[in-house]
Amino acid sequence: MTTITDALPAVLWETPVLRSRAERLERAGDHLWRVIAASGTIRGHLRVVADPLGIRYRAERLHLPSGAFRLVGEFWDADDAVAALRS
Repeated sequence: MTTITDALPAVLWETPVLRSRAERLERAGDHLWRVIAASGTIRGHLRVVADPLGIRYRAERLHLPSGAFRLVGEFWDADDAVAALRS
């Protein structure tokens, strides 16, 4: 099975810059960052995905029993994706 993330070039993407100081990003893969709250807890993950119209940001949470990521939402702005992980 091929996913759209398989089509991304093998480059190390720059860490997105967040406007909010409530979270920070820590690299977890070529296209993946952990979203860490100021308290140090992990809120979820931010993934860069290719779209024909530009770069999209996916807010995801790791589902421990299955070991798979669950999609929270997909956004044009990294800050919007991180905000979706706050609840």
